[in-house]
Amino acid sequence: MYIETPNRKVGAAHGITYAYRRCGPRGAQPPLLLLQHFRGTLDSWDPALVDALAAERDVIAFDNAGVGLSSGSAPRTIRNTALDTMAFLQALGVRHMDVLGFSMGGYTAQELALIQPTAVRRLVLAATAPRGAPGIHGLRDDVLAHVNLDQLGAQNYLYTFFNHTASSQRSGLELLGRSMEREHDRDLPVSADAREAQYEAILEWGVPDQDALRRLDAIEQPALVAGGDYDLVIPPPALQLLGNSLPNARVRMYPDSGHGFLFQYHEEFARTVLDFLR
Repeated sequence: MYIETPNRKVGAAHGITYAYRRCGPRGAQPPLLLLQHFRGTLDSWDPALVDALAAERDVIAFDNAGVGLSSGSAPRTIRNTALDTMAFLQALGVRHMDVLGFSMGGYTAQELALIQPTAVRRLVLAATAPRGAPGIHGLRDDVLAHVNLDQLGAQNYLYTFFNHTASSQRSGLELLGRSMEREHDRDLPVSADAREAQYEAILEWGVPDQDALRRLDAIEQPALVAGGDYDLVIPPPALQLLGNSLPNARVRMYPDSGHGFLFQYHEEFARTVLDFLR
């Protein structure tokens, strides 16, 4: 179980020590690498979702440099975040993988597929957008007010990640309960410096640039693009644009859900991801 999976560390050639967790069966299939959202850590993954994925797949989650329990400084561009991810994978000895990128992690997943296409077999892009898409140059003022804090409360998380309906908010409270089940060996919160660096990377990725969409033509891997229909962080039209711009993608929208749709629909989303990866 993910809540019982120990924190591990691996040192890379450039001197960074990365914290990671790995669970699920190892075998003929490539590992499934999870890439996290803005200011997310190992503890930010829904253990129910990870457990469902790990029932069939070797799942790897990690902290990029300067995040949580990993050493070093957080990258200030998405490209450097992708290069940092490659350094972690090289240290772990992983050369071929499937990738699930969530939000900012979806930016990194796209960049990873562009920089090292032979390493990525399939892509799952959750609640994310292409570089330079309309409406993603920074977070909305109301969202930023809830996430740009030293300490986040339940109300901040529920506002940002879940639709403002009773059913979606209830799902958010259930997630928060699951996330607190791990009592020992928890990750460290993201520092103010790392948060600043990550937001700088988000801003740079989101500078409006119609020409940047042409880069997606080079991502030929099969892609599953998924999101919630009431996402305050990534506008649903930007997600649809991503799906429509990739040469080999399918798009799945989840009703009555926000940025954290994959946690609200963790069972259904896990089945969809596993079917796609097969």
